[in-house]
Amino acid sequence: MIHLFLATGFEEIEALTTLDILRRCGLEVKTVSVTGTRLITGAHGISVMADSLFRKKDLEGSDALILPGGMPGAKNLLACDSLCKLLVAHSQRDGLIAAICAAPMILGKLGLLRDKKATCYPGFENELEGAIVQNTLVVKDGNIVTGRGPGAVVDFAFSIAARFLDNYQLERVKFDMMML
Repeated sequence: MIHLFLATGFEEIEALTTLDILRRCGLEVKTVSVTGTRLITGAHGISVMADSLFRKKDLEGSDALILPGGMPGAKNLLACDSLCKLLVAHSQRDGLIAAICAAPMILGKLGLLRDKKATCYPGFENELEGAIVQNTLVVKDGNIVTGRGPGAVVDFAFSIAARFLDNYQLERVKFDMMML
């Protein structure tokens, strides 16, 4: 199971496009609210009903944890202590963590980017504490995938999917989406 976390002010394109592409790939993905309510409003006023509320016991054993950016969404995710603890524990198990736009700053603040290559939305580079900052759309380094922003979301989502699917399966989804 893959979990995608939502907080008030999330970047809608990053969350919903990632969710959509991963589900098209046949992966089981659930959205998880960290706000205490399932209805969450994004940075551009679009409201989304999350699949579930944050419950630690429901998240143990996740295959991947995904953090969309957006402001103040990324700051609100960082303010969720339970999520931060989950991210650290998941990383210690070498579990896949993906963050895009402003959200890689969360990983930087938690020390999860130390000596790893990473990217982020321009202006957040100093928040990637210990990272080797790259100026590319998507960066994969070990168990971490980072994306630059909304324009990188398709590549970001397929980079996540590539951890679970073979090339044939990925190409089939890209073909169906008229990307090939």
